[in-house]
Amino acid sequence: MNKNQFYDRPISVSDGVFWTGAYESGAALQCNPYIVTASGQAVLIDGGSRSDFAAVMMKILQAEVDPKQIVALIYQHADPDLCGSLSNIVDICQNDSLKVFSNKGDTEFLKYYIHRERAHLIESIDTHDFQYTFGGRTLQFHSTPYAHSSGGYITHDLQTGTLFTSDLFGSFSFGAFSQEWELFLELPEACFSCTDYQDCKAGKLICPVLNILNFHKKVMPCGRALKNAMSVVRRLSPKMIAPQHGSIIAHQRDIVFLIDRLERLENVGVDGIPMCNEVDE
Repeated sequence: MNKNQFYDRPISVSDGVFWTGAYESGAALQCNPYIVTASGQAVLIDGGSRSDFAAVMMKILQAEVDPKQIVALIYQHADPDLCGSLSNIVDICQNDSLKVFSNKGDTEFLKYYIHRERAHLIESIDTHDFQYTFGGRTLQFHSTPYAHSSGGYITHDLQTGTLFTSDLFGSFSFGAFSQEWELFLELPEACFSCTDYQDCKAGKLICPVLNILNFHKKVMPCGRALKNAMSVVRRLSPKMIAPQHGSIIAHQRDIVFLIDRLERLENVGVDGIPMCNEVDE
């Protein structure tokens, strides 16, 4: 079975949590929307781009979720790869009590993705004490400012310990890595003692750790923001990391290892820009 056949169905990643993304061979980024279910209700997290809407909605239906059961949409920042299909999803849910959650700073941006008469559905997470309970299941929201948006936050499912991290722990999927991409990442033993990311001892075409580090150097604005975000993640002690790009990380040793590497990462975002005197020299 090739990957296109394997990823044409929703995939259960933890109890009541399904990956509903659209795998695209050769794509620069693999995007990972997730739907969380509880007692006949559902919440969609980072629902995806407009071009992925049909594939994402098909997987939601295959997961035996009626769109009318979706009670909330969570958008952890306002980029179009997360929010592009917002208007389509709102229309198909046909739920007048639907909530659309974002951080306070991004609520105004989300209004550009939706019809004006539906803009009242958009609410800031701080107005709900940074958590949302549905069907007896609680999702907690934790601020990670400037990682990578100014009002960025991550979402913790208390029932399973799954942490939906938006762009944190993401990675690129272009080139050779797009052929090796898997929904679940398990680091080979060689990764934990490796000191040369250019020569993968595990025989990978592209080092998965280097790919994650390079993604954060490019996407995160600075090391201070990334280090702060990692301190939040470490404090939460998640059992699983479910990023919006890249692969799910389900092993505790891998999670701790990557937190450590990302906390100590240098030349992140603007930190990698030479100072004027360095350029002159």
